[in-house]
Amino acid sequence: MTWFRNLLTTSTIKSSIKSKTLINPYPKFIFTSLTHFSSESAAATTETKSPYTPTYSGLEPTKPGEKPRVVVLGTGWAASRLMKGINTDIYDVVCVSPRNHMVFTPLLASTCVGTLEFRSVAEPIGRIQPAISKAPGSYFFLANCKGVDADNHMIHCETVTESLDTLNPWKFKVSYDKLIIASGAEASTFGIHGVKDHAIFLREVAHAQEIRRKLLLNLMLSDVPGITEDEKRRLLHCVVIGGGPTGVEFSGELSDFILKDVHERYAHVKDYIHVTLIEANEILSSFDVRLRDYATKQLTKSGVRLVRGIVKDVQPQKIILNDGTEVPYGLLVWSTGVGPSSFVKATEFPKSPGGRIGVDEWLRVPSVQDVYSIGDCCGFLESTGKPVLPALAQVAERQGKYLAHLLNKIGKNGGGRANSAKDMELGGPFVYRHLGSMATVGRYKALVDLRQSKDAKGVSIAGFSSWFIWRSAYLTRVSYLNEILDRIL
Repeated sequence: MTWFRNLLTTSTIKSSIKSKTLINPYPKFIFTSLTHFSSESAAATTETKSPYTPTYSGLEPTKPGEKPRVVVLGTGWAASRLMKGINTDIYDVVCVSPRNHMVFTPLLASTCVGTLEFRSVAEPIGRIQPAISKAPGSYFFLANCKGVDADNHMIHCETVTESLDTLNPWKFKVSYDKLIIASGAEASTFGIHGVKDHAIFLREVAHAQEIRRKLLLNLMLSDVPGITEDEKRRLLHCVVIGGGPTGVEFSGELSDFILKDVHERYAHVKDYIHVTLIEANEILSSFDVRLRDYATKQLTKSGVRLVRGIVKDVQPQKIILNDGTEVPYGLLVWSTGVGPSSFVKATEFPKSPGGRIGVDEWLRVPSVQDVYSIGDCCGFLESTGKPVLPALAQVAERQGKYLAHLLNKIGKNGGGRANSAKDMELGGPFVYRHLGSMATVGRYKALVDLRQSKDAKGVSIAGFSSWFIWRSAYLTRVSYLNEILDRIL
């Protein structure tokens, strides 16, 4: 962390006071003398400030002769694909994110029960874009973006210091030539009381680790002498909220775990553990009707109880449905889709239907210069006449690939610097073509729906062959398998 401490070294503040009122929520920042970031002397950058106005360090605007700087917010599918495709001979790349790796979300459910290890679904950003670790002008900052000053081509950041009581968060700024907002979305709770306090989401490796820890802990506790029958059933009741692909896949993985591992290793409690999947409407609603029926039969055959209902309240040991039904649980996993994050909501950029950052056909934020947005945090503005695309990995990855190509083209044509690409010809707009959907339902069974849209006709497959396609398509992209293949070949 030495380099990070150097980054965030603050300059001296004189003691004179002129005002105690903060006019701007993002006070003026001062550059300090830093070997890696500024050639100015500390004395030249020291100003008289009120003690109510903190002084921060940061990356100053790029100078003539230096590469233009692309700043990327996020390390999800869209951001990672963009950073992989960006030409680092043209640009310096700075990534700002509270997570230093990309998560391969389609296989995250498999890590909860030990089918895959956690390291198998996490790819370090430094491996996706090596320049971040090696190039003198490219960096990764473990931080959250707190605000965007589009007029001055600058973002305001605060370091992530969660669980570190001895370390206060530091604030700094980063100037950009091009800004890509790919900060993703947050799990939707619909404002239901108790969800954030008692449920576990399934979006990060830490979530999968917590699910596995709690599942194994409940199995151990349920075997302790003196536990009542009702308490044992509650501890071993796993409830999944949401019948989308994530909820269905996790339910299928969990049922496989129960049938194979629990029945073998926890024989004393094998008759108490079961899974309930609660969905307000139809499970896998975007899939073909025939595939939905197949999934329902397979999950039921695996022992998953399907319940149609809406959660009204979440309490420490039970949930309450809208009809008053009380469902006790020992493990509660929440997977009901995503919505705009608090950061996206706080930005002053125009919004698309649904509250995402609005973009045009070239994924630009049209109200400002040199700002783009990709992934789950953006959507087409109504003025484009295009529908908001679903929050899917394939959408985000395709947008990242397109924007990397577009930025490389802009950079080669001399438009990489701030405010230099205003009238530049950009070429064809972004066009998304849906490649299909896949989901596993456990017991070596899966669904593959290759229709272009929900109402279109196309190929749909279910069964073992679909599972083989699903597993092969994803496992060939997992990093550790690629490393093994590289060594063999």
